[in-house]
Amino acid sequence: MKILRLKDVLETTGLSKTSIYEFISQGRFPRSIPLGGRSVGWVDTEVENWIKSRIELRDNGGDLL
Repeated sequence: MKILRLKDVLETTGLSKTSIYEFISQGRFPRSIPLGGRSVGWVDTEVENWIKSRIELRDNGGDLL
């Protein structure tokens, strides 16, 4: 298991910082975990699974929004 920082999540997903936090507030993206102080990170497998679920939605004709 690896912890991704925000920069890595932005690069991996192609989303903006605003979109990530909006999706989190809507329950549509994995929540960050506190790392200490004001630092947060995301579990790499949770982000990867989110990406895979988006691909599945696309392939099954689901609504991505």
